[in-house]
Amino acid sequence: MYSEFLSSRHDACKALVERLKKRYPYVSILGKHVSGKQIAVTTFNTSVSDTMERQCGFVVKLYNGKTYAEYSFSDIDENGLDELEKEIIAKTTFPDALLDNHVPLAAMPDEPLVKSFFRPVEGKIPTSDEAIASLSALKDEIQKQDERIIQAIAAFSYYETSAMFISPNRDLDQNYTWMGVMVAAVAREGNEVRQNRYFAGGNNPAACFEQVKKHIPEMTEIALALLKAEPIEPGVYDIITEPSITGLIAHEAFGHGVEMDMFVKNRAKSREYLGKPVASPLVEMHDGAAATYSCASYFFDDDGVLAHDTLIIKDGILQTGISDAVSAMQLGTEPTGNGRRESTKRKAYTRMTNTFFVPRDSSVEEMIASVKHGYMLSQTDNGMEDPKNWNIQCVCSYGREIKDGKFTGRIVAPVVMSGYVPDLLMSISMVSKDFEVIGAGHCGKGYKEWVTVSDGGPYLKARCKLG
Repeated sequence: MYSEFLSSRHDACKALVERLKKRYPYVSILGKHVSGKQIAVTTFNTSVSDTMERQCGFVVKLYNGKTYAEYSFSDIDENGLDELEKEIIAKTTFPDALLDNHVPLAAMPDEPLVKSFFRPVEGKIPTSDEAIASLSALKDEIQKQDERIIQAIAAFSYYETSAMFISPNRDLDQNYTWMGVMVAAVAREGNEVRQNRYFAGGNNPAACFEQVKKHIPEMTEIALALLKAEPIEPGVYDIITEPSITGLIAHEAFGHGVEMDMFVKNRAKSREYLGKPVASPLVEMHDGAAATYSCASYFFDDDGVLAHDTLIIKDGILQTGISDAVSAMQLGTEPTGNGRRESTKRKAYTRMTNTFFVPRDSSVEEMIASVKHGYMLSQTDNGMEDPKNWNIQCVCSYGREIKDGKFTGRIVAPVVMSGYVPDLLMSISMVSKDFEVIGAGHCGKGYKEWVTVSDGGPYLKARCKLG
């Protein structure tokens, strides 16, 4: 249900825009209200807390004829508009000497649109007590799998987002939810301790709970197998990436690297390769809130730009990047609906949403059979990239050894992939029909500015340096 709080402040926001537009060539207000819970049951305790996505507030964006300024606030009242208007003007007025040192900017376009967007929940969101009961049953199911399981974890999280965007010509609002269930098993044998996890996300809580329940035996089996994991011998190997690792590659290789606010700052090597081959002809890659349905799917971004499906790589050729409204204007391109804020207290940057490779025609069985000696890599741990130089590092929780087209039973963990982005993407020789996007991620811009993201794709066969 759309936020009553935002609904009750709509007219005041509209009135404030009407006042400010008399002074500024461009003005807009974003209001956002996000609420929800995260509930966890473990072998040792139970916790209930607010979602980490929680926020409630407003931000005004103004163009003063030379540059943009923003002012955030937590509430608005029609009776207090005089004081609020004065405060905004005072805090966003800068000396001419400072403005003269800014890169010249123009007013953003303000195409007319009045529309409401709504994505309903499929089924019923459980109460805290109902969620705790279901999570306790999952925890018990994990615990009974093996006596070496020293801790079982089951968690449920959900959040509901309401947002409105008002400018002189636009009046938009949206409401949507996302939820997920995660289970994990921590195993110990002697001094060796390992863990494994599984996540299901979507808009149907019952389906999420059912999906993770089915995967508990496999999830705990891998946790136990990891107790025997060995270090990998560093070298260059044929690899097959499961969708989680495929998504990590997409996110790190050409996610941050094509965020076009980095183009403006000359911090992205990819700007030099637009229209050029950067990957195998088998590679097609997308990003966008409208590109697929996952945790980063919304109807309009924090700049009031409608969600897009952006084709980044087609047949191995780099097509374009992703952008927020201001960076697109600076570059003379169309914004792609990727302007996102950590909260209304933060600046809007170009940010990834749902980033993934598309499937092709190979079967996973054919891919495994084609490997003379290599590894199937599984489960994202973490990753990083250098957009200016195109180096990449991805950490996988574990790898399963393949020799002569068959699994040997040997597991290595953890596994670090590293190298030069085009070398890795050019080496892709097979892409599976199987496809999955995992909606459980958060991503920072550098070390901060956290937003929800998803990534994924098919299984890929490539060649990469492992260590």
